[in-house]
Amino acid sequence: MQYSQWNLFYKKIAQDLKLEHEHEKRAASFMNTLLEKKRKNLMHERNLKQLLTNKEIVVFGAGPSLEKTIMKNKKFINEKIKITADGATTALLKNKIQPDIIVTDLDGNISDQKKANDRGSKIIIHAHGDNMEKIKNYVPTFNEDILGTIQINPKPYKNLKNYGGFTDGDRAVFLSDHFQAKKIFLIGFDYNNQIGPYSFANKKNKKNKFKKLEWCKRLIEILQKEKKNIYYITAYFSH
Repeated sequence: MQYSQWNLFYKKIAQDLKLEHEHEKRAASFMNTLLEKKRKNLMHERNLKQLLTNKEIVVFGAGPSLEKTIMKNKKFINEKIKITADGATTALLKNKIQPDIIVTDLDGNISDQKKANDRGSKIIIHAHGDNMEKIKNYVPTFNEDILGTIQINPKPYKNLKNYGGFTDGDRAVFLSDHFQAKKIFLIGFDYNNQIGPYSFANKKNKKNKFKKLEWCKRLIEILQKEKKNIYYITAYFSH
């Protein structure tokens, strides 16, 4: 998705969640500067294109059904490109599955994300107005194949991209769609007002979390209607 298209949705999200544009810009500038210092470790878009274009992708959200669905669909999962949304990375490592890509705003278990990155997972780190401290503490600790994303206009920031999407989960879906994945399968995407253990949500505002999940659902539905290549997989529907 091009930024001009994405910005139409983002304006509505920013209004609903009362996001401050100046905070977003500050986080973007800070992330851009940090990544400039890690130029040798940054990932080229051509690597993402090679990995994702015309491939079948499984995107893992951190909902309550995540682990049960992984256990029932391991063979199916192992045959696909695997993208984890933040905390879902921990569930995959627990089940001895290596993600190909991690999409994170650094809310999950960072030691697991770093471990996966050290083993070859590409990591896409998102900067927004509320995670400046985490960006400062953790971005320098990742070693290889790093890409930075933001949810505002990426044009002023040479080290940052915007493929669309808002939460880690739907950003991973938008990423897959941007690089023209053949099919996108979703595991652990639950919209039932429950928060799974891999969301690591103990210190999060639950009301805000549910609002974000509602936007996640709406954004994915928009892509589903347009592309018709996005499928939900649950623990009760195995391949």
